[in-house]
Amino acid sequence: MDGREFSFENRRDAGRKLAGELSRRDFDNPLILALPRGGVPVAYEVAKALGAEMDLLFVKKLGAPGWPEYGIGAVVDGDSPQIVLTEEIVRQLKPGPEYVEAEMQRQLKEIARRRATYLGNSQPIEMEGRTVIIVDDGIATGGTVRAALKGVRKNKPRKIILAVPVAPSSALEELRDECDEIVCLSTPTPFGAVGSFYRDFDQTSDGEVVSLMADKQL
Repeated sequence: MDGREFSFENRRDAGRKLAGELSRRDFDNPLILALPRGGVPVAYEVAKALGAEMDLLFVKKLGAPGWPEYGIGAVVDGDSPQIVLTEEIVRQLKPGPEYVEAEMQRQLKEIARRRATYLGNSQPIEMEGRTVIIVDDGIATGGTVRAALKGVRKNKPRKIILAVPVAPSSALEELRDECDEIVCLSTPTPFGAVGSFYRDFDQTSDGEVVSLMADKQL
């Protein structure tokens, strides 16, 4: 033992604590969207406590031409998948519309494969007009979450809430304009890595995601 104090025992513990905070609010038919894989155990506890529907929200990076690791944007899953481009990078690299469309379709195929792995034939739940609560196990830089928020906004929800157990205050400030409300239990300084605030931060397995999603759909 190294004597450190941890904010959370594991993701399920973080989810229960986050659910306790969210339960103080009055939501009308909320939809919980988990960012897989790490966000799923957290979101499961939130959805269970709120008696809410739960779905997965996949975000896949769009790679630059000839440089797939360099992102020009992202495609965000949902009942109406959305593309979110990083305008500054797009202006610099000038990828053609045909390339962007082909790369989007390539990533949508991967999203469909992953969704089938976790949810079988289940289709994404419609977001329009609903209060959508996006849940992850924590935020470091916020790049993936920013794309998720922008993509979800294009699906015309009534309200978007970002809910995470832990994040740096600087990242949250940069995300405030992308959502209607942020619920975060802890904003430690200095921050470091998300996993440093969990006693158990082992990678969430595909099997755990499948099990939790199956249980939530019963």
